[in-house]
Amino acid sequence: MKIGLDAMGGDYAPNAVIEGAFDALGQMSSGDRIVLIGDNGRIREKLASLDADASLFDIVPTSQVIEMSDHPAKAFSQKRDSSIAVGYGMLKKGLINGFASAGNTGAMMVGASYTVNVIPGVFRPALAALIPNINGKSSIILDVGINPDSKPDVLLQYGILGSVYAKHVLGVKEPTVGLLNIGKEKAKGSAAVKAAYELLSESSDVTFRGNVEGHNLFTDEMADVIVCDGFVGNVVLKMAEKLYVVARSKGIKDSFFDRLNFEVVGGTPVLGINENVVVGHGISNRMAIMNMLLRTRDVVQADLAGKIREAFGA
Repeated sequence: MKIGLDAMGGDYAPNAVIEGAFDALGQMSSGDRIVLIGDNGRIREKLASLDADASLFDIVPTSQVIEMSDHPAKAFSQKRDSSIAVGYGMLKKGLINGFASAGNTGAMMVGASYTVNVIPGVFRPALAALIPNINGKSSIILDVGINPDSKPDVLLQYGILGSVYAKHVLGVKEPTVGLLNIGKEKAKGSAAVKAAYELLSESSDVTFRGNVEGHNLFTDEMADVIVCDGFVGNVVLKMAEKLYVVARSKGIKDSFFDRLNFEVVGGTPVLGINENVVVGHGISNRMAIMNMLLRTRDVVQADLAGKIREAFGA
């Protein structure tokens, strides 16, 4: 397995990225390789400071960087020798099995559309995040940021995408799907959510358990897959991340709150595209990068993109 890593992506790149890659390598199989894509001189300089053997990694030099402030589409088309563009090019050619970046999320999504493409039949790709519950399990919530306003048929597909992820990556045999709403009753919610309820209820592709309310989150009352539009999902995700910060500020040390830490989560896979891509937080530090790479490894091992193609092909 070869995992491509955008060495120039993120607020603390390339130092934190290379540190995280060094840590992740120690937890991967001997046959796995991390491909560092970025400024050759800075990568080798940082590896030397860590007393890390550069031969443990594949290094692909690039001369450009897509900055966080860059316009995603323009930057991707104009900076063809950027770490993101080169990484996607390698992914398309099969030179790497997965690609991870904590860089410009918009550019990562543009890259997916321009190179590896959306799986036929998928209306909109989604970012899927993990939501822990107090008893040790985790559920998947999607979308958490790509599509702020999703139509009912897109919400149905999120249920399918999330179910494939839960089954093949998290090991849930028969994933249940819940629709995040303001009440349990099917008549509650916006017009789009009510229409999505009907589609999910009638679909044979998901095991739908009805609406899930906000107070069901983080408990056993969650479904295995929580479906919502990207606006709501992003609010939930950032609220969860902040709960960890609040708990730490109050001196609370607990394994549940630790699982809300974005550093532990690492990154979120992009579901619905033809290859395995994981996107990390722009403020990712050493620990977050390590976990983003391990998340990418798990997604590649499960052949998640392939399993989704099978689901939509069927």
